[in-house]
Amino acid sequence: MDIPGIKLHKGREESVLRRHPWIFSRAIHSATDGLEDGSTVTIHDSRGDVIGVGHYQDSSLAVRIITFKEEDIDVAFWQIRLHEAAQYRMRLGLYKPGHTEAFRLVHGEGDQLPGLIIDVYGEVAVLQAHSIGMHKARTEIAEALTKMEMLKIKSVYSKSHDALPAEYAKETIDEWLIGETSAELIVHEGGIRFHIDVVAGQKTGFFLDQHENRELVRRYSNEKSVLNCFCYTGGFSLYALDGGATEVTSVDTSVSALSILDKNLTINKFKGAHSSVKDNVMTYLTTHETLYDIVIVDPPAFAKNLSKRHNAIQAYKRLNILAMARVKKGGMLFTFSCSQVVDKEMFHNTIVAAAIESGRLARVSHELSQGPDHPVSIFHPEGHYLKGLALYMD
Repeated sequence: MDIPGIKLHKGREESVLRRHPWIFSRAIHSATDGLEDGSTVTIHDSRGDVIGVGHYQDSSLAVRIITFKEEDIDVAFWQIRLHEAAQYRMRLGLYKPGHTEAFRLVHGEGDQLPGLIIDVYGEVAVLQAHSIGMHKARTEIAEALTKMEMLKIKSVYSKSHDALPAEYAKETIDEWLIGETSAELIVHEGGIRFHIDVVAGQKTGFFLDQHENRELVRRYSNEKSVLNCFCYTGGFSLYALDGGATEVTSVDTSVSALSILDKNLTINKFKGAHSSVKDNVMTYLTTHETLYDIVIVDPPAFAKNLSKRHNAIQAYKRLNILAMARVKKGGMLFTFSCSQVVDKEMFHNTIVAAAIESGRLARVSHELSQGPDHPVSIFHPEGHYLKGLALYMD
């Protein structure tokens, strides 16, 4: 294999031997001056033995390991990894044409492909590279996607600009790599039809990580009133209506998201009443006194780095105090955090503090997380980012 190599300091190979896929710059012994960002490199221990292959980037997180043995990284490699990722989801029944065609096919480290996200919407795949190495390999990855027999991918959209380092991103554009389709398409998730805008929508077009939690909301919604805060295009709202909710109120600040929510309501024709509200969630919770059987708060990440963590915790506390005040006695609160720097214990303690200040007794009915199509490698616990609680409010 004729590719550059890096050598680790003695003792720094231990995490690699435990199959953790990250190597930080301080662990590298050899000079890296000649390495180009995104280069594929072999990784050598202090004795010179090859212990993996990865993508190099000039940053604190210097190498993302994509294989723990010496092998060629070519179209055949991508085909094998994508096949393994698809097979995992097929065996768990996560892809059911006509019922659920929207799911995450590749979840970075959880699928041994750190720096790569691939979401599938029917015949369309959206590729999001979070590392320069994965972005440089996007053409080969797209080609491998269209050759998969288990899925019938006809179009691949690269949506990586906002996920890449700023300097490198200046020279990149989001683009169709293979085929092209309407920016908006309609797919099923959980038997419900959704408009997906892969070009202009947030993330890759939809928040697929909440699928299992939406199913739970559907289970509890029969004959209930529901408030869905930070509703985006209405994932939780539609599941609640499908579950028999009598009335659902969806609140978001995005006009475009609420517009797609209205389209979703039109194509599904639910019986329950629905109202869309364009408002800041904190303002809405403060100024409205209506009580609901179910309240859902699924905010965007309040902290994306450690320096913002304290402020984020205070924001989660204030939000949940307000949300608890809107839940009827005997109702439920579904509350979430997708801030990776706020861990499960810290989030739990924040909700406890909110319950104490609100004066409400709350019981934990369910501990919530990301769905199984967003797997967490047992060797990379950092991949667990979505935390949630379903609380029964006395």
